[in-house]
Amino acid sequence: MTREELLAQLAPPRLPLDIGALGWRETLALAGIGLLVGLVAALVLRPLLTRRPSRRARVRATRGMPPEARLLEIARILGRLPDPLRPAAYGAAPAPDDAAIERIALRGRRG
Repeated sequence: MTREELLAQLAPPRLPLDIGALGWRETLALAGIGLLVGLVAALVLRPLLTRRPSRRARVRATRGMPPEARLLEIARILGRLPDPLRPAAYGAAPAPDDAAIERIALRGRRG
């Protein structure tokens, strides 16, 4: 059986011939759907693509807090409390001033 004979035995198509070609309405609908999908993808990826503030900026943002709370927050930011700040955190020594706390915290991060 040849290809032509097989095609001749098939039932005639029931759909209009114009259904295979895209008109301006279909093109506009596909463009709108594409824009919506892009918007949803951008909203989903937005938290992953935003820049987080640096550790330095986060440490500086703790200025003005009470010393004990500030030392606790710096420990949370850095993942550990630098050794020179431990006595002040446990109340064994007075807390250093704000500039000293920042200097110790940022130096301890690199070391």
